[in-house]
Amino acid sequence: MSKVVTFGEIMLRLSPPGHLRFSQTTSFDVVYGGGESNVAVSLANYGVPVEFVTRIPNNDIGSCALMEMRKRNVGVNNIAFGGDRLGIYFLETGAVSRGSKVVYDRSNSAIAQIKPGMINWDKVFDGAVTWFHWTGITPAISQGAANVCLEAVKAASKLGITISTDLNYRAKLWKYGGDSEAIMTELTSYCDIILGNEEDAEKFFGIKPEGLDITKEGHKVKAESFLSVCKQMMKKFPNAKKVITTLRGSISASHNTWAGVMYNRKKMYKSSEYQITDIVDRVGGGDSFMGGLIYGLIKYKKNDQKALDFAVAASCLKHTIKGDANLVLISEVENLMGGDASGRVSR
Repeated sequence: MSKVVTFGEIMLRLSPPGHLRFSQTTSFDVVYGGGESNVAVSLANYGVPVEFVTRIPNNDIGSCALMEMRKRNVGVNNIAFGGDRLGIYFLETGAVSRGSKVVYDRSNSAIAQIKPGMINWDKVFDGAVTWFHWTGITPAISQGAANVCLEAVKAASKLGITISTDLNYRAKLWKYGGDSEAIMTELTSYCDIILGNEEDAEKFFGIKPEGLDITKEGHKVKAESFLSVCKQMMKKFPNAKKVITTLRGSISASHNTWAGVMYNRKKMYKSSEYQITDIVDRVGGGDSFMGGLIYGLIKYKKNDQKALDFAVAASCLKHTIKGDANLVLISEVENLMGGDASGRVSR
């Protein structure tokens, strides 16, 4: 099967147990995760050969992050070592009408100090690599990270490797003075597959659904409303072969609707809509969608509908799993795709 490479930051995630607030907790649950590492874990879980590229400190905390990737069968042979610290983020899990909160502590992290030349992209892409994935989080970390990401997409493009991105706009990150629109426009111009929601497209490129206010109609999202976004994205990025949007309707922090659409310049495909009630952990939901989408597009090369359906079902199940990464099995995803949402005990 095709080998996939992902590039980005892996972080230490610290969360109060259960639904405690930061001000209530006396301890934190520890997991490791990040946009691109989460995608890598999903793919490894589906049996896809995958390599995660990043820069981490050569200390005990960096080693723990490395062990987490190895435990999940993710390749780590091209990781660079250096810097003093791993990035951290604190997560307070919301419930009902109280939304979750994220506090970042990732300034001067190992990857924030990365520079061009620290990663040998010719070595990374040597062999059977057919797919490269990055997200908009990485160039938001620092100018150095943005420059290295540009190195990567240029190297992948020269080799004819499929390039995908999850735009992932993060307002709390773009603080170093980089021109987010210019940086993301250049990086995204190399991409074959573009995933983003309505906020991503608007914040980065000024592209928005025609006649839709997402803050007022968030739980009544219609797939047809985003066809205009897909067409505008295709016009701006002529190399793109597919534009995909996740449709999250937020009824409350504990109850979301979940679906997706894919446009391939000829047709817009729509998935079934899932009701996700009693959410366990929605962080990493988009990453699990991307992991499922990459798997689906590799596995079902001529069936965009099935690839989309796999991605939506996989990410629906992720909302039942604590932590950043999606740990579901292909059989579990296929069962949900087939209509089995009973959650019955498997004996």
